[in-house]
Amino acid sequence: MTFKIHIIFTFFCFLCFHKTTAQTYKFRTSGMSVLDKKDNNKWGKWSDLELLNVPIELDTDKHRIVVYTQMVQWFEISDYIATEENETDIVYSFICIDNVGTPCKLSIITRKLQGNRKQLYVNYDKRIIVYNIFNM
Repeated sequence: MTFKIHIIFTFFCFLCFHKTTAQTYKFRTSGMSVLDKKDNNKWGKWSDLELLNVPIELDTDKHRIVVYTQMVQWFEISDYIATEENETDIVYSFICIDNVGTPCKLSIITRKLQGNRKQLYVNYDKRIIVYNIFNM
């Protein structure tokens, strides 16, 4: 009987105190800009920075990134790319599929020489969207 109680107690402790490695990271935007590829297959110019204050959530448990703009942008993460770091940047990248089925690459970049300013880049074949973000 004591052995059964010990097993049940151990199992109960495991359920109550088990920690998962998945996390949710919350950010907020302060602005956004867009860069489009022209018909000649060359990149145009960045749009003027638009002030924008919306939440962004990276949920590694659900494998998704959500940008809560008027039309919510939903990105399912299909692959986590190894972190890249150099003297100026730390880059966390994700291969994703957006909510309309278009493949894209999202990157959260920390600019070390700019006071650790963060940006989220959404890279499509013919468009790049950049959000200036900060931790919540």
